[in-house]
Amino acid sequence: MAEYRKLGRTADQRKALLRNQVTNLLYHGKIRTTETKAKEVRKIAEGLIALAIREKDNFETVTVTAKVAVKDKDGKRVKEVVNGKKVTKYEEIQKTIKKDSPSRLHARRQMMKVFYPVTEIPESHKGRKKNTKQVDMVAKMFDEIALKYENRNGGYTRMIKIGERKGDGAMEVLLELV
Repeated sequence: MAEYRKLGRTADQRKALLRNQVTNLLYHGKIRTTETKAKEVRKIAEGLIALAIREKDNFETVTVTAKVAVKDKDGKRVKEVVNGKKVTKYEEIQKTIKKDSPSRLHARRQMMKVFYPVTEIPESHKGRKKNTKQVDMVAKMFDEIALKYENRNGGYTRMIKIGERKGDGAMEVLLELV
């Protein structure tokens, strides 16, 4: 017996479909799909959530010194003349960063294999590229979702049957995070 459903697609199409639906489920919190697809998405999503819970506190904070370019009021780099050449002016600042342990780094890379890049578009500038920003889904998993489910032993998703789809009669469900 097979370990997974083939969903009537080739391997690369099936992998892309499941990655897309898992990314959307964990970004939006719920998706509407067919029952068989939802069962496959649920397996992947619950595994990723369990991985995030296991590794959420597995890091140390380190203070480092970084050189940052000095910028003027317009956001452009300040230049100074040294030996007849224009050189960017830098200042040193102290930064606190999270240093992942090897197991958390491995978990991060495993998650990055599944997630597609997510771009967040603000409501006020729909249709424009200017104020869009990339969402770090792995950081969202460790910082938000893992904290939400840390006291729960599995069962992070819920399937609610909606009914049959009009066109082909496939059973549709709402797959959501609990």
